[in-house]
Amino acid sequence: MRLSTVLMALLALCVVPLGRLAAADDETPHPWQERLPVIAAEDLQRDVDVLASTYATLHPGLHRYLDDAGLAVAYRELGDAFADPVRLDRAFLAYSAFAANIRCGHTYTNFFNQNEAVQKALFEHPRLPFLFRWIDGEMVVTRDLGSGADLEPGTRVVELDGVRPRKLLAAMMPYARADGGNDHKRVASLQRSGGTRYEAFDIYYPLLYPQTVADTARIRFVAPGARRARAATIRKLPYSADAVPTRTTAVAKSNDSPLGWSLSFPRPSVAVVTMPGWGIFKHEDWDWQAFIDRVFVDIAAREARDLVIDLRGNEGGGNVGAALLERMVDAPTPLPISTRSVRYRRVPDALRPSLSTWDDGFYDWGERAVDAGNGFYRLTKYDTGAGGIAIAPKAPRFAGRVWVVVGSDNSSATFEFAQTVQLRKLGTLVGEPTGGNQRGINGGAFFFMTLPGSGIELDVPLIAQFADTPMPDAGLLPDVPARESADSIAAGRDVAMEAVFARIDAGRSAAGNPSGRR
Repeated sequence: MRLSTVLMALLALCVVPLGRLAAADDETPHPWQERLPVIAAEDLQRDVDVLASTYATLHPGLHRYLDDAGLAVAYRELGDAFADPVRLDRAFLAYSAFAANIRCGHTYTNFFNQNEAVQKALFEHPRLPFLFRWIDGEMVVTRDLGSGADLEPGTRVVELDGVRPRKLLAAMMPYARADGGNDHKRVASLQRSGGTRYEAFDIYYPLLYPQTVADTARIRFVAPGARRARAATIRKLPYSADAVPTRTTAVAKSNDSPLGWSLSFPRPSVAVVTMPGWGIFKHEDWDWQAFIDRVFVDIAAREARDLVIDLRGNEGGGNVGAALLERMVDAPTPLPISTRSVRYRRVPDALRPSLSTWDDGFYDWGERAVDAGNGFYRLTKYDTGAGGIAIAPKAPRFAGRVWVVVGSDNSSATFEFAQTVQLRKLGTLVGEPTGGNQRGINGGAFFFMTLPGSGIELDVPLIAQFADTPMPDAGLLPDVPARESADSIAAGRDVAMEAVFARIDAGRSAAGNPSGRR
């Protein structure tokens, strides 16, 4: 079944107006909710005014997918939801749903940027003792973290605390962040991969189903190869920052990379570079460029003919892609042309009290913001003129075949890298559809807006990239599709890497092309 068909069915199961989500509960609150602060209606209404003024003035992608009428409805619903005092959890859900309506993957109630009081009150609950993927609406276990029920990889959870996972996913989709209509990214963002301290599922599950905040959970599941479902009561993991191992933990020390980057040679002629994250700004003392230099020196010394860059699970971060691309080109190569735009030259003084960031230059672009009309400024800080940015080659250059393994998490810098690779025919994309959007994304620079009444934070992306030609409202389709399934997970198969090696062995990409490039 196509993903779009699955999601239409999911969303039909659970469509709840924003006002209903944010209003005080009709039912008796769960004991943990009773301890939450209640925010006065006047404070919430003031927050809405701050949010509306800030987004209208600074957000460059506010109307990329939402017209004036749609935005007015979203603000009106938010105001109606806050007509009476509201508990913190209901307010957080309302703001999350509002941000999701903008359909920008960088506009959301960022879990990591909330203040400590909000994090402790809303996020730090016992968590499910297994990791999972959503596959065609099914919750498929990828790793048991000590459930006591022997949940083998490939196990399908068919009921969780009395709720079928398909309905659970539908309930969460209105809060999931993605660019435009890219529902592949929305679904991926609601998986549990063990990749970060806070994952969206762990946040929204207890907020939408508060009765599940407990030390145990009741599940029904079907083990690989079984015909009938079994029932079990599993003990959840107590919350702690290190309770769930991350994707980077196992390889960080052995490969001298705090982000878990690694280089391996599964075959003498094949180099595999694994990059689960590009959050270089979190590790300012680490010389990541020197790491990449060493990688390509090693690849050259081993005379590898095929290079696999595995970006699965990597949303993006810093501009690491440029450092990879300059090793892959043999002449200056322009990036896909897009216009980088901002909505302001200088932040109005009235908006500054609620904003923070890591670079004071974002408050005043100065002459770097050139008036382009229609309420936008072209940002020349990141441009080199009408022709855009070109990647210059750097030695040692890799001249063999390049394979980039992608997935629906790739939605920011990794999406842009994959787009350049595909458009400029620098390599072959293998795996599953990406996140991001071909119409352009918002990001590059950010303000963190903390609303004064509730203390809830929402990210404000400052730079919008607009494609210079009409593009589809979608991410990228891989050149070689390779989708995981419950059966492949149960068998411990890496379907994407199998597809890469099958192509390498067949030599299809090299036919009639001495460089091996597409």
